[in-house]
Amino acid sequence: MARAIIRAADWTLGLDTEEGAPEKPLHEVECTTCGDSSGATEGRRLPAETWAIKHTGQRPGHRSFRATQTSFWRVTPTPGNPYTEVTP
Repeated sequence: MARAIIRAADWTLGLDTEEGAPEKPLHEVECTTCGDSSGATEGRRLPAETWAIKHTGQRPGHRSFRATQTSFWRVTPTPGNPYTEVTP
């Protein structure tokens, strides 16, 4: 494997806007008592929040949840970076 050091190569980090990347963050809630999950929904928190409330309604002792919001990032070379023209 070849290794190289590139000095002063600038990159930017931002939301992934490439084709196929989710446009909005994913929201999901997991019960920390039993591990059941709401499943991920794109861009809307309300389904996960509603699921947590209904889950506790059906299992009154299950009151603690882990909420996860997932967004997708991409690192992109800036103009002048030797990798600007390299296709991933």
